[in-house]
Amino acid sequence: MNYHPIENYGIIGDLHTVALVGLDGSIDFMCFPNFDSPSIFASMLDHKKGGRFKIGPANDDRNHKQMYLPDSNILLTRFLCHDGIAQVSDFMAIQDNEGSHALIRRAKGVHGTIPMRLICDPKFDYGRSGHTLKWGDEEVLFIPDNDKISAIRLKTKLPIKEHNGAVVCEFNLTAEESHTIILEEAKPNEKSRFNSPDSEIGAFKDTYNFWQRWVGRSTYEGRWREMVNRSALTLKLLTSKKYGSIVAAPTFGLPEVLGGERNWDYRFTWIRDASFTLYALMRLGYTEEAESFMKWIEDRCEDLNPDGSLQIMYGLDGRKELIEQTLPHFEGYKGSAPVRVGNAAYNQLQLDIYGELMDSIYLYDKYGSPISHNLWKNVVRLVDWVCNNWHRKDEGIWEVRGGKREFLYSKLMCWVALDRAIRLSRKRSLPAPFDYWMRVRDEIYNEIHTRFWHLEQQAFVQHKETDRLDASNLLMPLIRFIGPTDPRWTSTLKAIGKDLVEDSLVYRYRLSHEESDGLSGIEGTFNMCSFWYVECLSRAGDVKKARFLFEKMLGYSNHLGLYSEEIGLDGSHLGNFPQAFTHLSLISAAYNLDQNLSSHHINW
Repeated sequence: MNYHPIENYGIIGDLHTVALVGLDGSIDFMCFPNFDSPSIFASMLDHKKGGRFKIGPANDDRNHKQMYLPDSNILLTRFLCHDGIAQVSDFMAIQDNEGSHALIRRAKGVHGTIPMRLICDPKFDYGRSGHTLKWGDEEVLFIPDNDKISAIRLKTKLPIKEHNGAVVCEFNLTAEESHTIILEEAKPNEKSRFNSPDSEIGAFKDTYNFWQRWVGRSTYEGRWREMVNRSALTLKLLTSKKYGSIVAAPTFGLPEVLGGERNWDYRFTWIRDASFTLYALMRLGYTEEAESFMKWIEDRCEDLNPDGSLQIMYGLDGRKELIEQTLPHFEGYKGSAPVRVGNAAYNQLQLDIYGELMDSIYLYDKYGSPISHNLWKNVVRLVDWVCNNWHRKDEGIWEVRGGKREFLYSKLMCWVALDRAIRLSRKRSLPAPFDYWMRVRDEIYNEIHTRFWHLEQQAFVQHKETDRLDASNLLMPLIRFIGPTDPRWTSTLKAIGKDLVEDSLVYRYRLSHEESDGLSGIEGTFNMCSFWYVECLSRAGDVKKARFLFEKMLGYSNHLGLYSEEIGLDGSHLGNFPQAFTHLSLISAAYNLDQNLSSHHINW
């Protein structure tokens, strides 16, 4: 099989980048040394040209098992073969300083004798750059032809040899025998820090202790704790230690529609994710991460556009230009082309980001630390911009490419921006044009109730010119625009359940011939929308149904508790993987549902 299902992968990382490890022991995706660096392994996107790093049985006579060591991001892949059992443990070394990044793989025999094969076949710069090999004592350097790309070093005592630019080895693995293979960044004039068994063992212990200490800081003690912790661990893997920002997903090009064009690069930070990230982290007690992300947000507010507006998304380091380009030499996952890097949506108008930004600032000021004077000055500029622009058409939360509309969700979050700014100003006695802000806030409120309420549907709809429902409207009670038991909302929730929900799975909207989002193909269901739906049911008081659907959704995770962006019609995972937003919404739904189940004293 050339391409494995997306859900057949686990994730490891070092808070700078990640690697996806398949059930067959193959690392088929890795950008190195940072999240937004060019890929060195990307066989998920082209099985011939993408590159891979595989350690596994030499024959196909095996079953697979994969698990994380308890409360960690150290991954164990086990091979159950006819002649015995072998396993490969994978992790990326966590370190306090900013030294070279390292991926450490350890193959160990458990029982019997297993013929094993190693292949390390990097393809630098998204498969666009060749490389040369430089051999040393129990190591080999892969030196890319493009001198702007980092070289990498492979260290092992196995008898490796070259084959068509790759490094390969076949060896027998007997019970209790083990071999360590290290792939690390090879900086100029810098020697490897792994020159003894003690250094390898030390890296393992330090990394394992780091993850266990981090999970131990969680204050969550409710139901589904294991899944909540796994989601938190995943979010931590997607967080940049250097900048405090979080990628929407660590991958690019994985399709939302097989064979289609909905293939995006998610290795950036969306302003939209800010409030959801801060809310989830603070709910679990991770104030340090929330503070780091808040500092990143404050820096973005110091760098507003001349008119006082923000971009919808930025690079992890805050850079503004995220030029989109295609990689025509990659065939795409199962033929899903084009494969894109960069994201043209960065220059779209999406008015909702101001509400999400202000909600995050409000929540941080409430549960974290009081915001600074400089940040408040920039907030005033932002909110004034919202007052002058909230009525405009935009591309909306779903970043449609079929033309701008007046989306309800965009108006809703403009209301949130004003509401949170007013609340914050009053709470802290901060100077603000109250009368102006309140007048615009109330105008938006009335606009939503009069222009977006569809009499025939008896529901709030996606935009003014349609009767189409939209799952983003599920956030209306979650951000406290409308009460969760308000008749208009319960009618909308019922309509969404009838039109957009199948089993526990929720479509973001239904595509039709009359109305397009500018892209071809029929999507799967969106996991974050499914968890929003659960939380709406819980808040509306239907906790039995909410629990039933929540636990059904847990059954759609992969074997490690990870989620991509979507679930396809056949239950397979689609889109970039794993997706932060899905794990954020899982945490929020679990937190609210657990509280409501306890307060209702439900008997099962």
